Amino acid sequence: MERGGADVSRADVDLSVDVGGLRLKNPVITASGTFGYGEEASELYDLSLLGAVTVKGLSLEPREGNPPPRLCETPAGMLNAVGLQNVGVRAFLRDELPRLRRYDTRILANIYGASPEEYAETARLLDGQVDGVEVNISCPNVRLGGLAFGVDPEATRAVVRAVRRATRLPVIVKLSPNVTDVTVFARIAEEEGADAVSLINTILGMEIDVERRRPRLGAGMGGLSGPAVRPVALRMVYQTARAVSVPVIGMGGIASAEDAVAFLLAGASAVAVGTAALVDPFLPPALVEGIAAYLRRHGAASVREIVGALRGMEGA
Repeated sequence: MERGGADVSRADVDLSVDVGGLRLKNPVITASGTFGYGEEASELYDLSLLGAVTVKGLSLEPREGNPPPRLCETPAGMLNAVGLQNVGVRAFLRDELPRLRRYDTRILANIYGASPEEYAETARLLDGQVDGVEVNISCPNVRLGGLAFGVDPEATRAVVRAVRRATRLPVIVKLSPNVTDVTVFARIAEEEGADAVSLINTILGMEIDVERRRPRLGAGMGGLSGPAVRPVALRMVYQTARAVSVPVIGMGGIASAEDAVAFLLAGASAVAVGTAALVDPFLPPALVEGIAAYLRRHGAASVREIVGALRGMEGA
């Protein structure tokens, strides 16, 4: 593929997938957080090459985020504590969405809040404006003293129920890996009307500057992402795909077409790439080409033929 410009669609293989009633031309999505609102990536390649783009997390009101430093490299990954900085949902709809709508791709809005009511109102404002909402339940619930919604089953239930009632859009619940059994939360999301689940979000971690005896992040701790988390993410996607009937979007450390195919084989209907695209911004469209090449090499006519096609795990 000619980086940044070639048409990666291929007539000989069918790359289209269905994610919770949302038809995507191919299974490659940009993960929320590293993609911003797409302005930088759109200067490098045509966003229409992708199945969907997920914008930076949106809250009801603008948010400044955490104090710097916000990023820290780690072996095979990075820690981030950006603090969900964003322009707010109203500014997004006014200033950012019109530009994204120029591209022939699905637009997913990642949303979060400090209460179920905030989540619901944000989803309501987005209703009919974007193609789907991804509900980030890994943020703190102010009513529970800062405990993340995504690690409390009943808090998860309350958020998903509130969002489901507030919007007709496809609802995708982004699950936290910082739990003992992620399938418990996936089942709750499904019970409350989620159309799909996505996983994993970042794993909580920290780094310390031993000379200064201080954390390397301004917030102390942050979310670990990148290739280091991929085996954990792959395991959780496999378990979740077997536990629920709704589609799964797999993410966490995807850095090559081989990585993306592994998630599809584990049961993901689509994949999202985040941290690795900071290293190689052309990676998302390259993954589309790489998945197509894999299908041809293995004589598969459709990407749907390989979803969940992992062998040798009977009884696992």
